[in-house]
Amino acid sequence: MNTDPVVTHPRLQLIALDVNGERYEVITEPRRTLVDVLRHDLRLTGTHVGCEHGICGACTVLVDEQPVRACLMFAAQAEGVRIRTVESLSDGDSGLNDLQRAFSEHHALQCGFCTPGFLMLADGFLAERPEATKEEIREVVASNLCRCTGYQTIVEAIDACATARRGACATPCDTPAGKEH
Repeated sequence: MNTDPVVTHPRLQLIALDVNGERYEVITEPRRTLVDVLRHDLRLTGTHVGCEHGICGACTVLVDEQPVRACLMFAAQAEGVRIRTVESLSDGDSGLNDLQRAFSEHHALQCGFCTPGFLMLADGFLAERPEATKEEIREVVASNLCRCTGYQTIVEAIDACATARRGACATPCDTPAGKEH
């Protein structure tokens, strides 16, 4: 008679993810969030974990170019979609893209914890609304929390980037995110 306790293992599943243009296969529990898989399995630590309730926006990534709170999405739900994290913003040569440079130039960050979420929120928003006004930008960034800057410099940075992109694109052109506007 076997008296060993029964050891149960959570159900695991293989999921394929398209993150920043690269394909990854991950074996994970169905209940794991996208932010946990990004950070712990794929080692893409630019996406931060804040409240884990979808309130703060620190974990914002783009899913099919739409801002999504990665703490509210199961990784298994991300199969078949394109995911972009803050690591995708780098232009490769100089390191920072125009939006990141605008944040730096306008002092739109303090401690930096919330910055990746704001950058991804802004990148997705500007791809859809390149002509956005400061008021529209202010309304969008109000969905993310920052405890340091008071939002004004964040709005100024996004507006400066939008203005520069509009000026550089008198005719349709590719944005750093690879979308036409």
